[in-house]
Amino acid sequence: MDACYNVNSLLKLMKNHLASAVFRLPNLTPVLAAASLFSASASAATSWQYESPGHNVPAADSEEPTRPTFSLSLALDYLEHGALAWSRERQCVSCHTNGSYLLSRPALTSLAGTPSPEIRAFFVEQLTEFESQSVESRKKGIAPTQIAYLAAGLAQWDQYVTRTISPETQRAIEVMLSAQSEDGSFANDTCWPPLESSDYHGATVAALALLSVPEWLRSTESQRLSQPIGRLWTYLQSTPPPHDYARVLLLWVASLRPTLISETTRQEIIQRLLARQNSDGGWALRDFAAPEHWGEGNRADKLRSERDSRSPSSDGHQTGLTAYVLMKAGLERNHPAIQNAVGWLLKNQRQSGRWWTRSLNTDKDHFITYSGTCYPLLALAEAGALSAGPTQH
Repeated sequence: MDACYNVNSLLKLMKNHLASAVFRLPNLTPVLAAASLFSASASAATSWQYESPGHNVPAADSEEPTRPTFSLSLALDYLEHGALAWSRERQCVSCHTNGSYLLSRPALTSLAGTPSPEIRAFFVEQLTEFESQSVESRKKGIAPTQIAYLAAGLAQWDQYVTRTISPETQRAIEVMLSAQSEDGSFANDTCWPPLESSDYHGATVAALALLSVPEWLRSTESQRLSQPIGRLWTYLQSTPPPHDYARVLLLWVASLRPTLISETTRQEIIQRLLARQNSDGGWALRDFAAPEHWGEGNRADKLRSERDSRSPSSDGHQTGLTAYVLMKAGLERNHPAIQNAVGWLLKNQRQSGRWWTRSLNTDKDHFITYSGTCYPLLALAEAGALSAGPTQH
């Protein structure tokens, strides 16, 4: 039995290494055809997390080995290929992939270069499509949160790449505010926690979009939209966060708009987050809400049945997000909690360049590993640790 297990493990490891080579190829025209040809021949034996000609990304797996040294280039490759594959094949803005890409990647411009112009162009195309829809259509399903991610992504591009607000971003904010609910939130189906799952989450992303263009927000132009903007701030000030995950998002927004919460509330949230840190230095997504509080609670039985449900393992998504937000909220880089989190992130990057995070929803694609790679990079950059150690393939 042990021999059988070892052989199977070895075969799986070999497959992961072979598949990883596909999306580590440079994003250069001469090699994309070769990558696509290799993908076609390997597809019978390889499952993909993202799949598009020249941008095939192997499936996420908890057993994928960790890297002996941190690699920024591999992490960036993973983000580029995933966002391009999703945009080209799915033709939509998705919170967990290209939405997370433009929400986070522009902030890394000074360290990692300009993000993909193709993703921004795709967002502008999607903006035009939403503009052609009725206001009623913009308020259905997950559209309000999609539009919030669209606006936030374009605003982040303006903030970190061009450093001036574009007409496209202004249009996106207007479309976003037209999708707002009467109570100030951004309605959402409760389908895919932790991202596309709550009105509260959509509201925090919309707030990040507005706060990414502070000069515009203070301008005369923004006064024309003062009523919906005011409703958003009122909603976030008066609506109790449904769980600790939402408290992280509220703290993020409040780090950019300090008057949103009191200093007492700020410190209470910070202490709650510090208390949730695991002994290994990381945080676990599953610790941040009770099973019945994720989405509409229809995943509660699945989450409770997981082997480590009482003591979930640290993951990339929650460790990166929590460490990043705590620093934005004022914790110094040398704070023990931040140093321990940085240590966890540098030790737990996988061979492919991503960080493992198990989906709350299905044990299939684990798209949460994508945002679970965006947030670690933001945290490492905020901590001044992106240059720590070799960045070799």
